[in-house]
Amino acid sequence: MFRNQDPFRRAQLAIAALFLFLGFQYATWVSRLPALKTRLDLSEAQLGLLLMAGGIGAVASFPLVPIVMKRLGSRRLSLWSVLVLGLILPVLAVSPDYPVTLLVICLDGVAVGFLNVAMNAQGAALEVAHERTVMARFHATFSAGSLCAALLASGVNLFTSSLGVHLTAAAVLVLLLVGVTRSGLLTEDQQPPTAPQEQEAGQPEKAPRRLPLPSRLTVWMGLAMVFGTVTEGAMNDWSSLYMKDVADAAPEIAPLGIAVVSGMMVLARIFADGRRARWGDGRIVVAGSALAGLGLATALLVGGVAPALIGFACVGLGVAAVTPCVYVAAAKQGPDALALVAAMGTTGLLAGPALIGFIASAGSLVWGMGAVAVSAALVSLCATRIRWTAPVPV
Repeated sequence: MFRNQDPFRRAQLAIAALFLFLGFQYATWVSRLPALKTRLDLSEAQLGLLLMAGGIGAVASFPLVPIVMKRLGSRRLSLWSVLVLGLILPVLAVSPDYPVTLLVICLDGVAVGFLNVAMNAQGAALEVAHERTVMARFHATFSAGSLCAALLASGVNLFTSSLGVHLTAAAVLVLLLVGVTRSGLLTEDQQPPTAPQEQEAGQPEKAPRRLPLPSRLTVWMGLAMVFGTVTEGAMNDWSSLYMKDVADAAPEIAPLGIAVVSGMMVLARIFADGRRARWGDGRIVVAGSALAGLGLATALLVGGVAPALIGFACVGLGVAAVTPCVYVAAAKQGPDALALVAAMGTTGLLAGPALIGFIASAGSLVWGMGAVAVSAALVSLCATRIRWTAPVPV
C-alpha cells in the first residue's frame, strides 16, 4: 500500500521520518540524563562535559560530511546514520564507565552531524524535484519527535525505571519507523550550480580541491545560521530564568517562557511553507528575524510578565523559518556549503547559551537577553546578502 502512494507524498513521509527520528533519538537519551548521572555517579561538571561531547562530535564531523556524502549520496548516508544512532541508545544503557559513555556520546554527535546534513539535503531535493515548499514542516516534525520521546519516557517510567528497557524499546520503535518508510527516500541529490564556462561543450573539468574555500554567499548563509541558532538556543536555555529572576513570575508561570517559544515555533513551522510559497524565503527570513529582534527588545524595555511572554512569542514566530530556509538555500549550493552551514549552526547552538551566560554574569540577564535580540536582528541583516530563489507552490 505504501508503494502505491503518490511519489511526492511517499518521499515526504520518508524524509519526515528522518526528522522525527533525529528529534526522538536526541530527546530520548537526554530525558534519561538523571538516570545516567546516578548509574555512573557523575558530578555536575562531568554531566556538562557529557552534553558537550555530543556537540564536539557534531562539529568534528564537518570535514568528513562532504566527502562521505559525495561517495554515498544523501539517501544511503541517512540510512547508515540512522542505524548508528539507533544502536547507540541501547549501548548507552550498558556503557560500563564514564570514559566509554563520553566516547559513545561523541560518536552520537558525529552521526547526528551526518544525518543533519543528509536529511536536509533530501528535503531540499524534494522541494526542487516537485517545486513545492515542505522544509519548514520537516523541521516541525523534528520538534514533534522530541515531544514523542518525552511522552514515551514518561510512559515507560510508569511501568519500569529500567534504562535498558526504555532505550532498547525506543531504538526498536524508531528503527522500525525508518525501515518501513526508507523506500520513499530520494535517490538523487540536488546538484550545486555550475559556472557558465564549465557548462560549455568540450570544456575540460577542473580537478576539485580537497578543502574548497567557501563562497561569499555560503559565508553569509553560515552567519545567518549562526545568529539564528544562537537566538533559538539561548531562548531555550534562558527564557525561564528571565521569567523568574527578572520578570518576577510565579514559580508555576516561569516555565511558560520556554513553552511559549517552543509552542509558537512549532505552530509557525507547520504553516511556514504556505508563507514561503507566497512571499519567498528571503522575505520570510528578513521579516521574521526582524520581528523577533524588535519584539524581544520591546519586551525587555517594558518589563513584566505579560510583555515578556509576548516578546518570547515574537521570537518563536520570527525565527521558526530561519533554519529551514537557510538549509534549503545551502543545499542548493552543494554538500560542501550545506556541511559548512550545518556546522556553523551547531556552533551557534553550542556557543549561544554560554555566550549569553557570560554577558549576564558580566552585567545582568537583561543585557544577556538584549544580546539575543541583537542576534535576531543580525539574522535579518545577513539574510539581505543571500541570493534567494523564487518562491515555489506548496
